Amino acid sequence: MDCQNLVLIAPGVVVLYICAGLIVSSIEAHQFMRAKGCLPPAKVPQAERIIGYGLYKTIKSKQGKKTSLEEGLKRTLSSGYTASAVVMGQHVITTADPENIKAILATNFKDFGLGQRIDAFGPFLGSGIFTADGIQWQHSRALIRPSFTKAQLAQLETIETHIQNLLARIPTDGSTVDLQPLFFNFTLDSASEFLFGHSINSQLALEGSESQAFSRAFDMAQAHLLIRVRIGRFRALLRETKFRDACKIVHGFADKYIAQALERPPETAKLERYNLLNELVKETTDPTQLRNELLSVMLAARDTTASLLSSVFHALARNPRVWHKLREEVDALGGSLPDYTALKDMQYLKSVLNETLRLFPPVPVNIRYATTHTTLPCGGGADGKAPAFVPKGTMMHFSVYSIHRLPAVYGPNANDFFPERWAADAEGGPLRPGWAFVPFNGGPRICVGQQLALTEASYTIVRLMQTFRKIENCDPGPWREKLALVLTSSEGTKVALKL
Repeated sequence: MDCQNLVLIAPGVVVLYICAGLIVSSIEAHQFMRAKGCLPPAKVPQAERIIGYGLYKTIKSKQGKKTSLEEGLKRTLSSGYTASAVVMGQHVITTADPENIKAILATNFKDFGLGQRIDAFGPFLGSGIFTADGIQWQHSRALIRPSFTKAQLAQLETIETHIQNLLARIPTDGSTVDLQPLFFNFTLDSASEFLFGHSINSQLALEGSESQAFSRAFDMAQAHLLIRVRIGRFRALLRETKFRDACKIVHGFADKYIAQALERPPETAKLERYNLLNELVKETTDPTQLRNELLSVMLAARDTTASLLSSVFHALARNPRVWHKLREEVDALGGSLPDYTALKDMQYLKSVLNETLRLFPPVPVNIRYATTHTTLPCGGGADGKAPAFVPKGTMMHFSVYSIHRLPAVYGPNANDFFPERWAADAEGGPLRPGWAFVPFNGGPRICVGQQLALTEASYTIVRLMQTFRKIENCDPGPWREKLALVLTSSEGTKVALKL
């Protein structure tokens, strides 16, 4: 057979091979569904389900209008909690059903992995606790988890140093200030000190300083990670020169402190203030692994806490009743600096934090990928009552934002900021939302830094309220989303604070 004939035959062979693969996959899927008694979820209406570019454009449009989360909630409440679609060539099942969330994060945990997120985040974070599955993830978690103990959480004097720098940047004359960028600098400083034993001190950084370069590079890299996640398998088309440059700056900064820690005699390290790097060096001397784990924790520790603080003060400025009630609890401290025990005893503060996490979860959407054919407890069939079939390779997209606003769980005032719903003496008894409240994830991957974030946020709120007696809202517009790796207000947190 000559080359010309091969050229003519080859396309047909490829088509036959693809068709045969699709037929085999379809047969396997139907056999699985019969055996498990499950059905595919209802389909989201779309013009075509091969590429799904039309739906992708619609999603991008909603994001551009800063309404994608609210539109997703409306769709969930009107069309059902679970549905399937194709977006940029990827089969997607979206769900806001608490029972399905429980299955994805806990009961069927082994059937789901991070999938494309590993490749998307890899150039920046390497293989660490947030970018690994299986044995590698288990090793990372075992390495990091012991460091988040109550003893270390109780070391609040370190945070107080950065609180003073934060307070110095807030005007005391009642003029407008946007707290949101201040909180992100504050948490970057506190997180870097907890991780490396040395603070970035971004709140004090001068133009052109190493700290400022790191801060800007860190923000640049994060912004690009979101693009890499959204574009999925088409990320190879991206021009990433700035992203690579940002990664190089961040890695270089981390590597400097890691090298110092590896060279430092153990007896010298014992004399230093507690930091995560010194603890990890006791378990591994691999500089790449150390960098991967430290940057992973920094990404979470810095951004989620800053997001939470921004949303808390955004809500307090719009709810004077809540501010005054929380003020009474803060005043009961008599002006003394709160310790860990005092913070844990502040029940209304805890309710304010829970309500903020409910309405404005720092991570409003989450994604997993099915590593095998599997099922979800519900969402299958036209009525959504049958178990749902999840084919291998499916992207599972679940909106924490929508789950946290389900009227079936939180009542007709689910969209209202009402901390009292969390009180032990709440009407109808204390709220127990179960898997309808997952601001820190759940199951084996539940956030190891949950208590660290809540402690830092609690301490910061108390210290600001001890300093300022009044708060006024300086942004009359409605809340609109800014979706990056974490959720914030697109207009910031513009308030006036008075002594």
